[in-house]
Amino acid sequence: MESMSTSGDELRDLYRELILDHARNPRHFGRLENPSHQAEGINPLCGDKLKIYLDIDSKNTITDACFEGSGCAISVASASLLVETIINFNTGQVAKYFSAIIASLTNTEKQAGIDLGKLKALEGVKEFPTRVKCATLAWHTLNAAIKKQHRTVTTE
Repeated sequence: MESMSTSGDELRDLYRELILDHARNPRHFGRLENPSHQAEGINPLCGDKLKIYLDIDSKNTITDACFEGSGCAISVASASLLVETIINFNTGQVAKYFSAIIASLTNTEKQAGIDLGKLKALEGVKEFPTRVKCATLAWHTLNAAIKKQHRTVTTE
């Protein structure tokens, strides 16, 4: 009977494929008509530019979300994975995911009780410190949108 376990190399390859798929075919790409929340973010080092649009209802649930912009594969994939993940989350859940993903990408302590699911694919970026800002741009932009901060978010 063969083992169903996946080696570290196979897992890295699966994650790499997931990142490439989201970079080439981003989910929820575009602009919401009349979003309740929005923010813009830039990463001047890499040239990434993103706008995140959210519809948040009276119960603080994200009922719809999308993004537009341009950037490197990591930046676009991160935004695509983010938006795919957060629809139907409340803003409290999003805050926990924000903390968990930032911690996982910056090698700080792990957030207990958060299953990152597909977002774990982004963890490989921490092996390339100059690319961490590409992966976190969408998350910082999301945070600014939720807080209705009216300034452009920058990674610098």
